[in-house]
Order: sequence, then structure tokens, then C-alpha cells
Amino acid sequence: MNSWLLIRRLRGPAFLILFGITALLSQWGVLSFSRSWPLYLILAGVIGLAERAAILAAPPVPPLYPGTYGSTAYPQGTPMPPYSSVPASSMPGSSDDPLADPNRRP
Repeated sequence: MNSWLLIRRLRGPAFLILFGITALLSQWGVLSFSRSWPLYLILAGVIGLAERAAILAAPPVPPLYPGTYGSTAYPQGTPMPPYSSVPASSMPGSSDDPLADPNRRP
């Protein structure tokens, strides 16, 4: 799993933990909910910076070109292999007539 996805998945639980902490501090009379909104903005900024750092640290994705694979197994310019080497007319149940009923018996 890449680090960007991990940070993205931890965003919700981090806000839930912060909400629980602010609720506890509000119950104790230390910090009221009306004065805790900067904490949520700080958390959102820290998570956003961490996501951006994870994206920049990831290796670049090789480009894919039309008609070729973008990996080293198929060098650039090599056409993609055909989907199936068996022609459609030789497959069971196929017919030259596209409107023919496939459930009809010959």
C-alpha cells in the first residue's frame, strides 16, 4: 500500500479522535467547542501537507502510449498482443448472421 493511500485512510479516524479529545476537554471545562475550531483546521492542514509530501515522494508512473504497453516487458513501439487468437466465427454458438437466435438448434 502506498503512503498516500494510508494517509488518506487515516483522515477520518484522526478527525474522530480529535472530536473525542475536544469533547472530553469540553466536559472537563478546559476548552469549549466554540473555541476548538482552529484545531480542526490545523489537523486538516497537517493531513493535507502529509498527502502532498507522499505524492511527491512516490516514484513517477510510466506513461502509457496508445497501442503499446508502458512496461519493460513490451518496449515502446511494440504493438499490444491481440485479445484472442481464435476468430469469432470459429467459437461455439457464433454465426455469420448477427440477428440469428443463439438458442436455436441447427
